[in-house]
Amino acid sequence: MNSFTQSVDLLHRAMNVHQLRYQVSANNIANAEVPNYKRQVVNFESELKRAFDSAADTEHQFQLTRTNSRHIALNEPYDWHDVEPRRVTDWATTANANGNNVDAEYEAMNVLKLQMSYRLLTQLQSFEFSQLKTAMRK
Repeated sequence: MNSFTQSVDLLHRAMNVHQLRYQVSANNIANAEVPNYKRQVVNFESELKRAFDSAADTEHQFQLTRTNSRHIALNEPYDWHDVEPRRVTDWATTANANGNNVDAEYEAMNVLKLQMSYRLLTQLQSFEFSQLKTAMRK
């Protein structure tokens, strides 16, 4: 896969993850006063890094041969296309007396941060396509 296709695909996936994070933060804000509600976050970047690291590590590892499809596959890279964002619930902390751990002020700031990051991602995607457009003209 060329770098343009990979960049556009990663940008598209990042935009989808930001959209999910926005929904999760909005849900957290909506439930800020609900007793025993636990805050949720979205985990994506760490899994994506693990997938990229596994692909880089396989180049330097000893390769095992599988003679049957039922054999356990070892040292196969984790494909970054298969990485999906996960909602993670924070069960460990309690911030309020009612058992709720949502800080509405933090969530509101997180929403603003997500909006700015999403805008940056759209500009990066626009830049990628403008580079392709420029290359096609020449």
